Amino acid sequence: MEPTRPAEDLLSSQPPPDPELRDPEDPGSEAPDGSDTVVLSLFACAAEPGNPEADASASSLQGSSLKHSTTLTNRQRGNEVSALPATLDSLSIHQLAAQGELSQLKEHLRKGDNLVNKPDDHGFTPLIWASAFGEIQTVRFLLDWGADPHILAKERESALSLASMGGYTDIVGLLLEHDVDINIYDWNGGTPLLYAVRGNHVKCVEALLARGADLTTEADSGYTPMDLAVALGYRKVQQVMENHILKLFQSSLGPVGPE
Repeated sequence: MEPTRPAEDLLSSQPPPDPELRDPEDPGSEAPDGSDTVVLSLFACAAEPGNPEADASASSLQGSSLKHSTTLTNRQRGNEVSALPATLDSLSIHQLAAQGELSQLKEHLRKGDNLVNKPDDHGFTPLIWASAFGEIQTVRFLLDWGADPHILAKERESALSLASMGGYTDIVGLLLEHDVDINIYDWNGGTPLLYAVRGNHVKCVEALLARGADLTTEADSGYTPMDLAVALGYRKVQQVMENHILKLFQSSLGPVGPE
C-alpha cells in the first residue's frame, strides 16, 4: 500500500483530491469503473453541513485505497457466479481472499505450506485482505487454516485496523478472540478505535470499547477518538464514548452503601 499524504488540517475547507485506486497485485493499475474501494485514511475533512451523521466512507478521502475487482461487485449484487473460471484462475491468493472466493482459495493453499501467511508487495497477507473487505467466512477459514492475525504490513497495517475501518464488527470480534492487540497502531498512530470512529461505525466502536480499547490514545495528528468524533460531528459515536466513560467512572466509585 502506498503511504498516505501527510495529515492536513482536519477541518480544512479545501476538498481533497480523489484517491488513487490500486489493485492488490498491481500497485500501478487503474481501477475499472464501478469497483468498490476502502480508503485507509485517518485525517479527513469535516462532515457535510446538514448531514453530520453521514457515513464517512461516502466522502472523498485522502490516502491510498484497497480495491475490489468488479467481480466482487457482481457477486454482491446477487449473481451466482462471481467471475468466469478463466478469470478466477488468473487471480492471486490475495485477490481471491479479498473477493471471498473460498473454493479457489483452498486450491491455492493446498499448493504450499507457507501460502496462508504470504505477504504481497505491500506486506498484506490473505487474512488482511479478507478482513479489509468484510469477507467473514474467508477470515474464519483462514484463521482455522493457521493464518497469523498478528502480522503487520509494511506500514503497520493490521487485519484488526482494516476491519475496524470498514465497520466489520463480526470480523473485529473474531480477530479479538485470537488475542490480537486491540490498541495496535499503524505508521501514523491510527488505532482500530480511531479508524472505527473515523468511519462513523457505531457498533464497531461499541465492540472495541467493550473489549477494552484505549480512549486516550492519540494519533500523530493529536486527535483522540473523542476529538475525532466531535470534530466530524458524529454524535452517535460521541454518545457511545461518553456513556462508556460514565460507566468506567461509576465502576471506579464502587457500590454506594447507606450512610
